[in-house]
Amino acid sequence: MRAQLLVLFCTVALRWDRVSCQKSVYVSNTHLVPHVNVWRSDRPGGVTPNRNGDECDEVMNLSASQRCEFVKNTPDCTSDDGFIKYPVVTFCLFPPNLLPLAITLYVIWLFVLFLLLGLIASDFFCPNLSAISSTMRLTHNVAGVTFLALGNGAPDVFSAMAAFSHPQTAGLAVGALFGAGIFVTTVVAGSIALVKPFTVASRPFLRDVVFYMAAVFWTFNILYKGHISMGEAVGYLALYIAYVLTVIVSACIYNHQKHQLNGSAQTTGREQGEILPSDSYREIQSGSIQAHDEGEYEPLLPYTQSTTQIFLNAINPVDNRTWRRQHWSARVLKVIKVPVEVLLLLTIPVVDTDKEDHNWKRPLNCLHIITGPLVCVLTFQSGKYGLLLIEGEVPVWVLVLCIAVFLSGIVFFTTTNEHPPRYHFLYSLLGFVVSALWISTVASEIVSVLHLLGVVLRLSNTVLGLTLLAWGNSIGDCFADITIARQGYPRMAISACFGGIIFNMLFGVGLGCLLQTFQNKNNVVMLEPEGMLCWVLSGALGLSLIFSFILVPLQCFHLSRVYGIFLLIFYVAFLIVALLTEFRIIQF
Repeated sequence: MRAQLLVLFCTVALRWDRVSCQKSVYVSNTHLVPHVNVWRSDRPGGVTPNRNGDECDEVMNLSASQRCEFVKNTPDCTSDDGFIKYPVVTFCLFPPNLLPLAITLYVIWLFVLFLLLGLIASDFFCPNLSAISSTMRLTHNVAGVTFLALGNGAPDVFSAMAAFSHPQTAGLAVGALFGAGIFVTTVVAGSIALVKPFTVASRPFLRDVVFYMAAVFWTFNILYKGHISMGEAVGYLALYIAYVLTVIVSACIYNHQKHQLNGSAQTTGREQGEILPSDSYREIQSGSIQAHDEGEYEPLLPYTQSTTQIFLNAINPVDNRTWRRQHWSARVLKVIKVPVEVLLLLTIPVVDTDKEDHNWKRPLNCLHIITGPLVCVLTFQSGKYGLLLIEGEVPVWVLVLCIAVFLSGIVFFTTTNEHPPRYHFLYSLLGFVVSALWISTVASEIVSVLHLLGVVLRLSNTVLGLTLLAWGNSIGDCFADITIARQGYPRMAISACFGGIIFNMLFGVGLGCLLQTFQNKNNVVMLEPEGMLCWVLSGALGLSLIFSFILVPLQCFHLSRVYGIFLLIFYVAFLIVALLTEFRIIQF
């Protein structure tokens, strides 16, 4: 995050001088170039798009007194799905001389949103997905490449879907998915090799690289054609299904071969462990530590808590046992997260199959029946449907509230505090839906903030996607994978790298574009890259994969520290070329 802030503030300094020195030129709404975007449903004849294809970019060409009226009357400035209309806040509420302060506040707010995104995914979304996979009795291989991959990739996928939902932010999705791919295949993989040189499993490594190269080449081809059809969007999802089937079949073949060699029907299988995402390892590790702590502090005499005590303990996110052992910086971060964690605990149920009672908290779970559906109707499409009036009188959210209160009362009076009901597993489905909508809401806010920063700083959506959005979504997995490598599991870490970005690319582009094709009559979405930067990004990602596909086998699949340094240098060189291209210092 320090690197993100440093790059952003340097960009502010470079761009601010350029913007302040420009003459203010009034451009009325009637004289603006017709709206042509990086992602278009149609293309008016004879229209030349501006650099970002976004009419809102013109606001920085106006005088300070004209900007507020401009953003209020320009659709591109008010079409974001977020709850906060950032262009209106920036140019109508902040005086012109305080614009740098507004940018600083947005950077801090962006940090909070990324923190919130990771918190929801790790503490609420992933546990419920794990409970669903346990209820369905899925094997580790199937769960690893489906539900756990969805849990780990939720921030990236939802961010891409939010970016694809509007034409003026579609470049963020392309930049973020490609940027995260380069970051993971170079910085994360190189860091793992530096921390723990190791020999990768040849077949899983080649399998993942080949599938990811296919996804990248397919995306490059679609960008080159300039459009994507519904069939091609479905093809992305079909390709991931093929990847899942390949993993399952290869795991079965490996286990069968090992069974013949060892004469044992039960094997753990290296490949089975390798495809597990990094968060699954963290959950196993944290679960064992938590179980040890709970056993250590278990009361000697039986003690029954009252309903009020159960509720208060359930919504308390601070563990007194670990609080005393934490560093002061971790305590400060925890204090910042406490209000958000309490809100999430009040709205998202979590089912933990590792606990004896499956985390059944009767008073809190009864409250979840009320708060969960309310969050769904008030966050979906920014609350547009929740505020609709039934018969012109009663809002939808009031009807949902009445039904939820009735169901909550039934559950409360037909259950006990000690034993969960038979239908308790349904809470994992409710928690999955509610946490997914929370993630989608936060991702929409992130995209809206980045869109505003791109407008003010005159940065393309692609460069914002490949830097801030890609870093924010990938930095958590980076530290997690490095930690796993240090603890002696580098193969699991490197497999989590490639497995995650394959899911993000195929689901991010496939699902995001598929949803948009439903809104177009011809079932085709037009795409147009934002200048040369998009091709630089695509070429760098393809080149990094070619290096991995050729150099790693030449080294007998051994990742040394020298190769790790080479990957880090490659990423730095790519970032320099990308920024020089963005600032038009390098022109192809």
